Amino acid sequence: MMDVITCCRSCGSEELTTLLELGEVPLANALLEEGESGDDEPRFPLTLVYCASCSLVQIRETVDPSVLFSSYNYASSFSETMLAHAAAAVEAHVARCGLGPDSFVVEVASNDGYLLKNFVAKNIPVLGIDPAENIAERAEAAGVPTLCDFFGVEVAERVASKRGRADLMLANNVIAHVADLNGVAEGFARLLAPTGTAVLEFPYLGDMIDEVEFDTIYHEHLCYYSLHAIAELFRRHGLSVVDVERLSIHGGSLRLFLQPSEGAAAPSDAVVALRREEEERGMTSVEFYLDFAARVRSLCDDLVAELRRRKEAGQSLAAYGASAKGSTLMNTCGLGSDLLDFVVDRSTVKQGKRTPGNHLPILAPEVLLERRPDAVLLLTWNFADEIVAQQAAYLDGGGEFLVPVPELRTVRRGETS
Repeated sequence: MMDVITCCRSCGSEELTTLLELGEVPLANALLEEGESGDDEPRFPLTLVYCASCSLVQIRETVDPSVLFSSYNYASSFSETMLAHAAAAVEAHVARCGLGPDSFVVEVASNDGYLLKNFVAKNIPVLGIDPAENIAERAEAAGVPTLCDFFGVEVAERVASKRGRADLMLANNVIAHVADLNGVAEGFARLLAPTGTAVLEFPYLGDMIDEVEFDTIYHEHLCYYSLHAIAELFRRHGLSVVDVERLSIHGGSLRLFLQPSEGAAAPSDAVVALRREEEERGMTSVEFYLDFAARVRSLCDDLVAELRRRKEAGQSLAAYGASAKGSTLMNTCGLGSDLLDFVVDRSTVKQGKRTPGNHLPILAPEVLLERRPDAVLLLTWNFADEIVAQQAAYLDGGGEFLVPVPELRTVRRGETS
């Protein structure tokens, strides 16, 4: 069910240095169903390491992907931020790549079709690939053709032989989830047309370290990428980075553009600048990362102290967002039912279940107005603006949001996140 790596997932080097140990924690998306006791809930070590050879930051532990992804609790369509981000991205991709009815777009880890449906609306042929049956069914119901499978060389060749090669390949917030990095990178190389473009979005390692975003670390997220590390991975498979964009979503992300190396455009000024920035900051050296663990512990200590202070003062406390990052934060910091009464989440896929590890009930957001907790810990801080706007009535009634990352701060009525 779990393997522990002894060499880098990308380059195979055995020069791995431990950066952070988060202890034994449950799987971040393994919500408990109604009636489950959680007494035999599996827990796994979670250890962040650095590769001295290619500078890839990754976790040592690999949980069987069929356990993690065959059924999945995250559906992107429940986030207005994600829907708006996807719609804007599609407009940009269509214009940049000159896509039309004769084009072919493939998205790896297409989730519930929240992005590809924008291409479908433009009569651009698409195929989603996602291993989660429950999520793939939602995509099909939304009119997005979806292959339920794990992407790799075999799937890439199968799709290419049946549908032809792709003019545009997309992979948003999935490359971090991949155990077989070289198999997936080679799959991109086999399926992408010689004149095609691949676009990847993923949380950026530089922002994760700067903003102490340790809750981004969980078993589904195997790897944490700098530009240097991901460019080296795809270079070995004949794909070159030609452009990059910095995005604010998910606490700071990169949008990376790749083309087949033979005939690829020259790297843009943005690529050159980010490469230089990483070199100047020392992101290709382990020393850059060594104080991360101490900063994580300080953040957890401050958060626990504040929640305890409020509890001792008689306040009622809840949390918003039954997310994977929320699971990491709560289990790492030891936040249980002694501090938090319940969690709310907009996703009907999650409501009625309980959170991993601390087993808090997951309720609909409307409960905030019914129960009026004094303060709500915002676990999905990456969607803070959206949530604060949605919960204006709760704030107007005197409630407060506690935003934990990168440092604890309070949002009250009339304030922004």
